[in-house]
Amino acid sequence: MRRPDLLPIPRKLTLGEGAFDLAGVDIAAAPGFESAARLLAEWLRRATRLDGKAIGLVGAEGAGGAGISKGLVSRGLIRIAKDAALGPSESYRLVISPTGVSLDAADLDGAIRGASTLRQLALSHGAELPALAIEDGPRFTWRGAMLDSARNFQRVEFIEKFLDLMALHKLNRFHWHLTDDQGWRLDIPSMPELVRFGARRPERRVNIPRWQEGHYTRDEVRRVVDFAGERGIVVVPEIETPGHATALLASHPELSCRGGAGGGNEPFVTEWRHGIFEDVLCAGNEKVFDVLGRVFDEVAELFPGQWVHAGGDEVPKARWSVCPKCRSVMKVQGLRDEGGALEPEFLQGWFMNRVAALLADRGKRMIGWDEILEGRPRKDAIVMSWRGYSGGVDAARLGHEVVMSPQTKACYLDHKHLDLPEEPGQLGVCTVRDSYSFEPVPESLNPGEAALIVGAQANIWTELMPFGRNVEYMAFPRLSALSEVFWSPKDGRNWDDFARRLEVHGLRLDALGVNRYRGPLE
Repeated sequence: MRRPDLLPIPRKLTLGEGAFDLAGVDIAAAPGFESAARLLAEWLRRATRLDGKAIGLVGAEGAGGAGISKGLVSRGLIRIAKDAALGPSESYRLVISPTGVSLDAADLDGAIRGASTLRQLALSHGAELPALAIEDGPRFTWRGAMLDSARNFQRVEFIEKFLDLMALHKLNRFHWHLTDDQGWRLDIPSMPELVRFGARRPERRVNIPRWQEGHYTRDEVRRVVDFAGERGIVVVPEIETPGHATALLASHPELSCRGGAGGGNEPFVTEWRHGIFEDVLCAGNEKVFDVLGRVFDEVAELFPGQWVHAGGDEVPKARWSVCPKCRSVMKVQGLRDEGGALEPEFLQGWFMNRVAALLADRGKRMIGWDEILEGRPRKDAIVMSWRGYSGGVDAARLGHEVVMSPQTKACYLDHKHLDLPEEPGQLGVCTVRDSYSFEPVPESLNPGEAALIVGAQANIWTELMPFGRNVEYMAFPRLSALSEVFWSPKDGRNWDDFARRLEVHGLRLDALGVNRYRGPLE
């Protein structure tokens, strides 16, 4: 039996003798773990092409009459049980012998992570799983992937495929970028104008009139949230404020400082161009916060997770600097620089704190890109550091929790794999080795500050990815590399070993129909 080349690499793996045959196996789970058993059965059937008769589900009483106990293995049985002593959330212990399999987990998410390990083994070894023992658990609690569905819309079926691949790699946060200048993708039934005007934009790449459009209904959002939850993944929606808001202004031009494009003479049209645009939400207009409150009412109902990303990046201040309403707020709030001049950068901090308060009133915690530090963000705001390491360092030193996602040769998967004219991508180059070499915790932080780095995230901006196959090519295997950075112990990682294991893992991705990049890794 060949070595099980798992990815991300487990904390501890010991090989045994022989193998376990999945044909005719039953899966039994302790109370509360039944959903993990159903998911495991689905994964194993697809990986091995064994049908439901060959891989069955039984209740705890059908597995021996005495319920499911940790470490207990009967012949021809996969047992899933709880063992709270294993450690923090998502930890698990997996033992495969020729006679049975035991999967003990700290919690349901740990059982799902152990199930993903069994899935990888089945994808590589078929129905004959090698005997082994694994003790495993995550390095970081936040192991994320962001998918931009605003610039280019993806069907729910593709979102589900992407989530399933996230689960294969033990990722647990799906950051869903739903609004931007180029699209508003979330349907709010009480505000149908948002998608009527914001979910479609003119298609300028052809000479005939054509619109690019698409949005997600409430039922589709619930479908995505449920699918993710079954795989131990929390969906984190992003509603961009106050910049990148052209798609919102297309339906509500009165929320801009000028009341409309061209100083109020023309309606806003959802952008087909890419870049940063001067018209943003007016910080001095109370109606902005009324509209955002209505949007967040719906967001809070649809997304059960505790976080909402509110953007805060790339906000031009030209309109705010001359807007009477914005200037009035700056005067009343005392938002001035050291020389006494009104300071729009502080106005953004005030604006984002208003947004954070709206979310807190709805039981949610705000995440923002690292520009929010240029104001005075609330202490409970989580900072996502994207412009490099410095934002994360500054945020941790100010006492904020931090998610590291720097674009500098690490986490921005819209960058080219290689610096070649033939390679797709934009704005930079990030090889597979660059992603694998990423270290989320800056060395300059002391232990207390380092503990505030709760994790890291890959970001997939889709300006140049009109199709799901484009997304897959840009994501994999760099997302595979990052998953090991996020999950495995720092001292357990080795580039040469990873590159060797990636050859086997690439075959798993092939079996799952992933359009992966196959070129040089560095």
